[in-house]
Amino acid sequence: MRLLMVCLGNICRSPLAEGIMKNRAAAAGLDWEIDSAGTGGYHIGEAPHVLSQKVAMCNGIDISAQQCRQFRKEDIDRFDRILVMDLDNYLEVKRISGNNWAEDKVSLLLDTLYPGEKKEVPDPWYGTEKDYHLVFDMIDRACGKLIDTHLKRVS
Repeated sequence: MRLLMVCLGNICRSPLAEGIMKNRAAAAGLDWEIDSAGTGGYHIGEAPHVLSQKVAMCNGIDISAQQCRQFRKEDIDRFDRILVMDLDNYLEVKRISGNNWAEDKVSLLLDTLYPGEKKEVPDPWYGTEKDYHLVFDMIDRACGKLIDTHLKRVS
């Protein structure tokens, strides 16, 4: 399984999602490829936001070696599933993908917890550390549900 986590700048939410999913997949014994990207190119080559790193580390996950990158048209073909943090990211992934678009591969991350409700992971960029903890918890629950659902399907 190849998963791509996507947010706007690949600096706050999607790096957390990448780190959380890598951690959970490894704990479940799954050999998954997990990456993250942003729909905007604002932070290419940078490490994740300092508060994303701090909150991840508080939960035993080190994301400091990640580097921000921008979503590319080819990603739609390279990954089995693309999990976006909000509806704007979904529309941007669709736009960037152009004629490569594959609707069955792309969904909101929180659809795993709230099917059909179109719930979004809020961007903590302008928030406080507390907001990063809340976002971590949302993403962690969604990643846990994805792993559990997968394990039930294959058993």
